[in-house]
Amino acid sequence: METLREKIASYHDELTGIRRDIHSHPETGFEEVRTSALVAAKLREWGIDVAEKVGRTGVVGTIRGKRAGKGSIGLRADMDALPIHEATGLPYASTTQGKMHACGHDGHTTMLLGAARYLASTRDFAGTVNLIFQPAEEGLGGALDMLKDGLFERFPCEAVYGMHNSPGLPVGSFKTREGAMMAASGRFEVTFTGRGGHAGMVDQARYDLTSVLAHFILSLQEVVARDVPKGEMAVIRAGEIDAHGGVSLNVMPSRIYIGGTMRCFDPATQKLISRRLDELAHVAASEADEASADVKARWVTSPLINAQEQTRVAVEAAGTVTGSSVNADADPITGGEDFAYMMEKRPGAFIFIGNGTQEDGYAHNVHTPRYDFNDRSIPFGVEYWVRLVHQELAR
Repeated sequence: METLREKIASYHDELTGIRRDIHSHPETGFEEVRTSALVAAKLREWGIDVAEKVGRTGVVGTIRGKRAGKGSIGLRADMDALPIHEATGLPYASTTQGKMHACGHDGHTTMLLGAARYLASTRDFAGTVNLIFQPAEEGLGGALDMLKDGLFERFPCEAVYGMHNSPGLPVGSFKTREGAMMAASGRFEVTFTGRGGHAGMVDQARYDLTSVLAHFILSLQEVVARDVPKGEMAVIRAGEIDAHGGVSLNVMPSRIYIGGTMRCFDPATQKLISRRLDELAHVAASEADEASADVKARWVTSPLINAQEQTRVAVEAAGTVTGSSVNADADPITGGEDFAYMMEKRPGAFIFIGNGTQEDGYAHNVHTPRYDFNDRSIPFGVEYWVRLVHQELAR
């Protein structure tokens, strides 16, 4: 155990440098040209077989063990950044205006690279490990693109595993759960159009689209409270409203746009939410004369379901790394994760690793301008991947 940890510790400075380099040069979905090239170059440097442009900008590295055996597993890390302006002020902050690694994918990529280096140097396992570096996790369907490009036909995997950092969870800790771990994630957009008019005229109140919007927003809350089955968790929430106003405040808009997110853990609830969104938008439009509604709703990810056997393997591997610092019955998370699409094709497990707090003492959440991946987590993530491989491919 100490030999493994000492070896991984000897990589820490180099891996930290790689992580910060990726952080400084963020690339959003399907634009990960530099990041993919860096990943491929490192894998080749360590003697690993590499396939590029899997799912456009994805990379897959393949390591074959030196023991006898035919098992095969996949380990997946995401590579893309977000369209957010970074506000950390760090020396290695984003050099690309309006883009940053605000979800820790730079750290996820680095931890899998660290595991790749160790596994390639020892190959002390049986069978095959496929290292899956996925593009476009943030809502653009990178997992689906890799699957369409023949991911599991070209790189057979009997099981797949993923990992994500968790701000506030202590460094060196892990959490997961069997069954529904993360939600299906969807997006809705509704455009209300109407006649518009003079906001100060009493006789034009019947054309007011703002009352339509208010009715619609309130009715969305009733879907979760009244329609979603008892015991099921769901979220429907607006994230953007645009009425193209702000110039003349006494003008009633003739067009109002509202967009937002939908989350749930059950396929039947997905269908229910999509149907009710459409119904409620048209009911709301009927509140004003000459108003109509155009509704667009789509699901970006499906529910992420951890399989029983793979969850057991993940918990045991994490326990080997940290001792008792593994929560194997964590609460489900309403965040979405398109690794779920890979897990629909192969059984797997997804685990969270502690990202702790940052130097200012706060646990800045993912998808915020002051978030940063915690480099102290790197050795724990690398060791988790290695322990998982040794456990799954021991024979």
